[in-house]
Amino acid sequence: MGLVEGATEFIPVSSTGHLILAGHLLGFEGEKAASFEIFIQLGAMLAVVLFYRQRFLGLLNFKQNEGFAGRNGLILLAITSLPALLLGFVGQKFIKENLFNPTTVAIGLGVGGIVILIVERFLPKPQTFGLDKLTWRDALVVGLFQCLALWPGTSRSAATIVGGMLFKIERKTAAEFSFFAAVPILTAATVYDLIKSYKLFSASDIPIFLLGFLVAFISSWFAIKFFISLLGKFTLVPFGWYRIVVAGIILALVATGNF
Repeated sequence: MGLVEGATEFIPVSSTGHLILAGHLLGFEGEKAASFEIFIQLGAMLAVVLFYRQRFLGLLNFKQNEGFAGRNGLILLAITSLPALLLGFVGQKFIKENLFNPTTVAIGLGVGGIVILIVERFLPKPQTFGLDKLTWRDALVVGLFQCLALWPGTSRSAATIVGGMLFKIERKTAAEFSFFAAVPILTAATVYDLIKSYKLFSASDIPIFLLGFLVAFISSWFAIKFFISLLGKFTLVPFGWYRIVVAGIILALVATGNF
């Protein structure tokens, strides 16, 4: 599960969707399993923080408040995070009870894959290059698209990257901002869930949680490096087709009673 989380968190294929599918196949389900899946996101968050450590340190440099640094950078992240945090808080119960199943994941994967192919086909010419050129309007647009990721299978990274591209943010810049946008919202979700469900756990769970955290951290590090290098040479089209194929397989298995 740690490997699945790390490999999929920052690429546009939906880590939550893949974790739901993996958990279903492994019989790893229930409240404790759901909390474990959320906890290991912290491993992925640590990977992106260390990978972009100079940028994150720059956010704490309040002597520099231009571009994506200091107070200005923190404001941009706050603007991006707020819509999904509010919607997720209000709709958390409905989402967990109704959308965490293979069929809804397949729908999210398939629709998202089609959207990626369409956007890449009719992509507007980018006008914003580099994190330091992002504005509050860009941050708000990405934040609104991030709300779509509350549907499992949609993918937070896909929603934020594609949303940014639609509003003329260059592909690599949109991807890197998506990495940064993941940290506050996923950390908040993890802390909130652990506070709510800490009574489910015992000391014997600690080694398993730490192992998942470590594997998610290592696999996320390599996934980030791979994805960034890929974006310098290719589009998101391969990810779009991957999503559509996986969605079709899942729906076929569900229809035949094999999933």
